[in-house]
Formats: sequence, structure tokens, C-alpha cells
Amino acid sequence: MYQISVERTEDGRYIATNERGARIEISGDGAGPHFSPVELLLVAVAGCNIVTTEPLTAQRGHRMPTLIASATSEKVERNKLGPVTLSYSVTLPAGDADAEKVFRDVAERVEERHCTVSRSLREGTPVNLVLDDVS
Repeated sequence: MYQISVERTEDGRYIATNERGARIEISGDGAGPHFSPVELLLVAVAGCNIVTTEPLTAQRGHRMPTLIASATSEKVERNKLGPVTLSYSVTLPAGDADAEKVFRDVAERVEERHCTVSRSLREGTPVNLVLDDVS
């Protein structure tokens, strides 16, 4: 099970914490240096894909000298995102004729089948609101 909490602090900031104690400050309005919730969703997509793709290509003997995943999206309604575009910037290892094919095959397979975040977005994982702890 995954679980996080987001708390509004006394000074009006928002801090997300996971069960292992990691913390990240969230910008409620997209201003300032912190990630907005929408940006964190894009981080989740790119992060899930790259942390799965990189070790699989390396295990196959094709470690990319440069590997950067980027995710973009635009609002199509005031409170709804359109499609997310995931892209990679890759430098292939010199003299490795098979690296491009291996990378492309792995990256496509990861996005389609192995990245929990991409699959959840694509299949529309429901969000259930529970208001039990209101006093």
C-alpha cells in the first residue's frame, strides 16, 4: 500500500510526507520554487517510466550515457488535463549498434505495461473521497 499525507502548516505552506519520512513542499498556486500538484503528477509519470526503463536497458548491457525523461500536458478545461506526452532525451553508447533498438523496445514496453502511474492514468483509476475524520 502507498500512503502519503499533505498538511497545511501554520504559516500557510503545504508539506507532503510519505511513510518513510520524505518531505516535499507543494505550491498551492503554482508560484514560487515548489512543484504544483499538476507538476508532481507529471513528475510521477516521467519518474515511474525512467526508473523502470533505465535499469532494464542497463541489465541488457546498454547503459545510456545520458537519459532524461520529460512529461508535458496542457489543461483542456479549467480543472482537467489533456493527454500527457512522455519523451526521452537519450545519448546512445558509442559503438553500440543495438542500443537504440533495445532502448526503444524497453521504453515502449515499460510505458505500456510496467509503469504503474502511466497505466493508472490511462485506465482511469478512481479517486474515492472519505470524510470520516472530520470533527
